[in-house]
Amino acid sequence: MQSLTRNGVLRAAILLALASSAPAGAQEGSSAPANTSELEEVVVTGIRESLQRNLDMKREATGVVDVISSEDIGKFPDSNVAASLQRVPGVSIQRAGTRGEPTGITVRGFGGDFNETLYDGRRISTAAGGRSVDFSTVGADFVGALAVMKTPDITLSSSSIGATVNVMFPKPFDAPGPRFVTSASGSMQDEAGDIKPTAGVLFSNTFANDTFGVLADVIYTERSTDTNRVFVSGWEGGRFAECQRTSFCPPGALANRTIVGWWQQQYGAEQSQVNDERIDGRIAFQWRPSDRMLLTVDDNYSRQKLVTETYGFALWFNRDDLRNVQFDGNGTVIDFIQPGTPMDLNAGITDQVRETNQIGINLKLDASDNLSFDFDASYAKSEQNPDGEGVDNADIGYGGALGTALGVRVTGDSSDAFPQLTTYGPAGDQSRYLDPSVIGSHVLVRQQQENTDELKQARITATWKQDGLQLDAGTSFVDDNFQLQQSNTFTNNFWQAYSGYGAPSGRSSGVIVPTDLYRGTIGTGGFIPGFAGAGALPSQLLVYDPRGLYSYLQGLGNPQAQNIPGFNYGCCSYTGSLDLALDPGSVQDITEETWATFVRAKFDVDLAGRPFHFSAGVRNERTHVESSGVGRLPVLLTQSAADPTLLSTTYSDSQPITTKSKYSYLLPSLDMKLEITPEVHARFGASRTLTRPAINFLNPVLNVGALPRVGALTANGGNPALKPYLSDNFDLAVEWYYQQNSYASANYFIKDVTNFIVQGTQRQTINGVIDPTTGQAAVYTVSQRVNGPDATVDGFEFAWQHVFGDTGFGFNANVTLVDTDKPFNRNDISQSGFAVTGLADSANLVAFYDKNGFEVRVAGNWRDEYLLQFGQNQNNSEFGAEPTFVNSSLQIDVSTSYQFTEQLNVFFEALNVTNETMSTHGRFDNQLLDVFAYGRRYALGARFRM
Repeated sequence: MQSLTRNGVLRAAILLALASSAPAGAQEGSSAPANTSELEEVVVTGIRESLQRNLDMKREATGVVDVISSEDIGKFPDSNVAASLQRVPGVSIQRAGTRGEPTGITVRGFGGDFNETLYDGRRISTAAGGRSVDFSTVGADFVGALAVMKTPDITLSSSSIGATVNVMFPKPFDAPGPRFVTSASGSMQDEAGDIKPTAGVLFSNTFANDTFGVLADVIYTERSTDTNRVFVSGWEGGRFAECQRTSFCPPGALANRTIVGWWQQQYGAEQSQVNDERIDGRIAFQWRPSDRMLLTVDDNYSRQKLVTETYGFALWFNRDDLRNVQFDGNGTVIDFIQPGTPMDLNAGITDQVRETNQIGINLKLDASDNLSFDFDASYAKSEQNPDGEGVDNADIGYGGALGTALGVRVTGDSSDAFPQLTTYGPAGDQSRYLDPSVIGSHVLVRQQQENTDELKQARITATWKQDGLQLDAGTSFVDDNFQLQQSNTFTNNFWQAYSGYGAPSGRSSGVIVPTDLYRGTIGTGGFIPGFAGAGALPSQLLVYDPRGLYSYLQGLGNPQAQNIPGFNYGCCSYTGSLDLALDPGSVQDITEETWATFVRAKFDVDLAGRPFHFSAGVRNERTHVESSGVGRLPVLLTQSAADPTLLSTTYSDSQPITTKSKYSYLLPSLDMKLEITPEVHARFGASRTLTRPAINFLNPVLNVGALPRVGALTANGGNPALKPYLSDNFDLAVEWYYQQNSYASANYFIKDVTNFIVQGTQRQTINGVIDPTTGQAAVYTVSQRVNGPDATVDGFEFAWQHVFGDTGFGFNANVTLVDTDKPFNRNDISQSGFAVTGLADSANLVAFYDKNGFEVRVAGNWRDEYLLQFGQNQNNSEFGAEPTFVNSSLQIDVSTSYQFTEQLNVFFEALNVTNETMSTHGRFDNQLLDVFAYGRRYALGARFRM
């Protein structure tokens, strides 16, 4: 187990004497998060009141459940759900590099797919293509509370090894009578410089002696972000020949490969300009015709549109072409020269829309003083790019006769230095780096990803209460259908229609790019703050219009009906329109039907004269999976004349494939709490939970890359027979509630996980296809997921909340230390390497002042380095899926507000005030993969309520 005295944690504890947002408490009873009506008993009007309510919920709970609640109706601590959740012990966030926005959470080392997100106790659909919810699509402004259930509530679900997050929305009966809240603000990211609006309104009222109520809210949010990025798209592992250490290496000498090393597959820099536009709306009706019946009907809607424009350059490298290679002690290539390297100048526009709507109905019925029923049903549908939105990318540049003998030199650690170009420019002339007379067309990549997730669910729960005993029993049904498909210009090979860079590069294909498509440049001075290496970047990035380039090339006419100089004849059946074609290998239609039955007993007794609370139950889940896809095999590989580093794949006819599988598991759960004294509580929890395989793992076909690079042939196979991960979980906690609004706690947890899904990788031939560059059978790196090893994860969570009497000052702090018996071995180059991902020590410390209508909060959130995943953007390593690590980070946020009147307050917030960057690396610390600089963000606004 890692020690609390580790330098990293101590450093974080010192830096994190800061704060923001409401900390964690717990919902009353392990099933309480589904019952939002209990929240109406306390009216929250500020930080301290919110903290006290959370503390009370934590104290009364039987299981381990943390809660963050609103400070007032329409006043949640953060504008993003994930940003609030990171205040909870054991919870860390994952950020989207191009936006810096929190998009997902890791709980006790288990990432997004291991955590289930509910809306008022119901599963929410997601079209992101996986199990996890993108929290940037969930507006927090009018959320009532967030409950993080670390021990399961079996009446809701046991389908999460990390935690179950229940997003609870306000209802009209929570606060009877008229309520009106409106807010407006403007935010600005310092790199983008544009002020973007946020505005929302909430109305709630009850009628007919509070027997009928309605609540409606809507909020519009827009954000603009410019993010700078330097990247290496993959550190590929393989073996080098000894002669590659020199400038001369004849083809025959390359066959003797004895040196293990890792080299950069692609290097580049770019700026992404992102506009994030989101609308959230909700309406809820409640009817209470008698004290024994409550009917609730609600509808939740969200729509997020992201438009991302990206401009930059990229350089591609091949292992066999590298010369003057230098290795460090770990085998990382830290210097080299590649003769004839082309320069690609990239531009892209990505439109992405995610739209989700969930409608539900709930009926609570008291059949007698002891017996009650809860009936719940809902339908949800989430769509990605429902109107055909997609990606339009283009690469232009120069190569061939203008290729440059250049390299990329590694000079430092990935946390503070990025690799440096040794030279650039046509034939090495840096003064002509952006000379329009030599820049020609190359790659035209269009893609359209369409995902749909349709979810139908129903649950019936019967509850019997009598003399301190509660029995719950019920059943639930979930029908979840995922449909995924992609169309692109790879399938029809149209992406190569005008590749080659044109005559200046000595190529017959490709045309000079008209200068009227150029839109200026982006300077790279101070590109990534705090990192060495910016001086070796080209001083400018070219900005041009990729869609304008499409129009220009299409305007040249039909190359099949006339001779068009620069068209890549022989590439494809392009007739003058850059159309997309459906990729058969991307088609997936997966349906999961899960029936569950559950029973639970809860009782309160005295044990040795002290109150003892006990809850035990079991849930049985039976799941049927039907997975459909479209299969095809390669029959021919062709080397591109326009770009000799590229290969094209010809396939056999497509055939539909459908498979079925099923599994059933018994999932017990036990929670106990002993009140040793009125101030000191001890808890013990034990449970078995599961997490289902990621959706894209269940594809029943083998997908062979359509357009591989020379020496980088890959294929990925799905496995619809995968079984879920299983985890046996144990929690032991002690909590001390030593004064009003203050407590300290320590929690030890352990998770024994079996059925871990790993990516088995092997190198093999497929269908006898010949590699045209060698004349031998093509060797593919083939990956397929399988159920394999087990692992144990354990750790400590420490939390301390303290308010200094009536001074208005206080803080909330937590530290999480985690460990595993299966850490990653960086020196293991076997293709079956395995390790638990997501594990990292973390710390959050909160300091605040709240008195006389004035609030100030400063928040610091620290997370140590962790293994994010196996796999990189380019992953063709001979040693299997290469790892991606995220470097340690500390982000500090500040917010303040002032209550002018009972109805009106103004607020200001500054996020990432220290201008923290986000960086990742490969197997070794100096193998930088990505570094993102997403800048600071400021917001100023006002809120009015009555």
